[in-house]
Amino acid sequence: MYPHNKSLTPNAQTLRRNMTPEEKHLWYDFLKRLPLTVHRQKVIGAYIVDFYIAERRTVIELDGRQHTTPEHRAKDALRDAALGEMGITVLRYRNDDIRVAFEGVLRSILEHLGLTFEDLI
Repeated sequence: MYPHNKSLTPNAQTLRRNMTPEEKHLWYDFLKRLPLTVHRQKVIGAYIVDFYIAERRTVIELDGRQHTTPEHRAKDALRDAALGEMGITVLRYRNDDIRVAFEGVLRSILEHLGLTFEDLI
């Protein structure tokens, strides 16, 4: 169990109801089919992560163009380090990757999770 900032829960609920097109694509066309429980917009510590797989201690983040700025990259690095200190691995993919290289993203995630396409339900 990780620390939980309850004040972030309403924001997480709003984000869950208003997923980006890329988050919807990854969720409905892949993550829901995994034989593992995947949480959407999960509060962990001081952060809301896009997707969290507790059984593998893995976060999946989808990054829009704003994450390419030096300021956002620095914040993402701090966030990834803080999650890493909790024993959580962060997998980051660009929204562009979801749109143009979806199968490659899926293969990367499956490889990290120790699964194959045959494991999907």
